[in-house]
Amino acid sequence: MTEMFAHVSVKILEKEYQIACPADERKALQDSADLLNRQMREIRDSGKVVGLDRIAVMAALNMANELLSSRGRTNVVEVEAKSRIIEMRERVETALQHGSQLEL
Repeated sequence: MTEMFAHVSVKILEKEYQIACPADERKALQDSADLLNRQMREIRDSGKVVGLDRIAVMAALNMANELLSSRGRTNVVEVEAKSRIIEMRERVETALQHGSQLEL
């Protein structure tokens, strides 16, 4: 089955780009472009970085850092949740073996 594609116009630092994407990803693309535009504006307006290519690289590095940081936090939460689930399962199994009431 062929996927339907949408042509999306996004504006980043006053420059317009035409991008094709699967129709069901149109909103995600627009949201991503808006986020990138905000990040690049903040960097440009800080006055510390000059040049569109440098601003784009700094924005990409900032966003990559945020992504990696959030993955690390997600992994910690996932490990803690798995540990808690294992502990709860063991309590349930023990209670079932002894035929007793389980208190969570």
